[in-house]
Amino acid sequence: MSNSWLLTNLLAAFLLPPLNLLLIGATGYWLLGRKRNLGKALIAIALGGLWLLSTPLISATLLDSLKPDPVALTGREADAIIILGGGSNRDSLEFGGDTLNRFSIERVRYGAWLAKRLGKPVLVTGGAPDGGSKSEAEIMATTLGDEYGVATEWMEPHSRNTRENARNTADILGKAGIQRIYLVTHSWHLRRAIPEFETAGLKVVPAGTGYFLESAPTLLDFLPNGKALDQSYLAMHEWIGLLWYRIRD
Repeated sequence: MSNSWLLTNLLAAFLLPPLNLLLIGATGYWLLGRKRNLGKALIAIALGGLWLLSTPLISATLLDSLKPDPVALTGREADAIIILGGGSNRDSLEFGGDTLNRFSIERVRYGAWLAKRLGKPVLVTGGAPDGGSKSEAEIMATTLGDEYGVATEWMEPHSRNTRENARNTADILGKAGIQRIYLVTHSWHLRRAIPEFETAGLKVVPAGTGYFLESAPTLLDFLPNGKALDQSYLAMHEWIGLLWYRIRD
């Protein structure tokens, strides 16, 4: 397991829900006997934040704020399809080893659909920063071939994050004389991913998955649930990632 990957994710956990809200609430509780009003305010902030971030209407708004407009793809815009890894599940019992997590499999499924529809070669990118026995790229390539009948032209198995995905991919495609790419990842990840690939010298056509048609909110959209909290976590993770990349630049 990469020490830098572990440290980055450990620091991120303190900034993301629910841990950040639990820490605010715990601090408020600790302050009740010292600065009662401040303690009560922090507890209220923690509970209110948990309520809001667990509300589907709020979580959907946060995710939508990251999504660029979808692009109609015809096959004339680019010359290769790049599928970004989104994580893996280690030592899966039912599959007898490491397998793709839900994000990676959604990207692979859409990438396979695009490859068949547009007839473009595929590159998969993703290392094993969590210490898995296989890289995400290796598992994606196997899944594409075995489950979707799509061959992988190039495999990039070393990257630990989106920035490395972009730089390593650009190196591989540069040798193949390819500059224009369809970038397959989740729609809420595109805002962070596109600039990284463009900075690496590639011309990017966004090919996001996870778009949904908007519908009128119902009563259920105002009631907290775990799925909404997970979506808020994803949105805040992306915004923090964007801020972190800007600070590092």
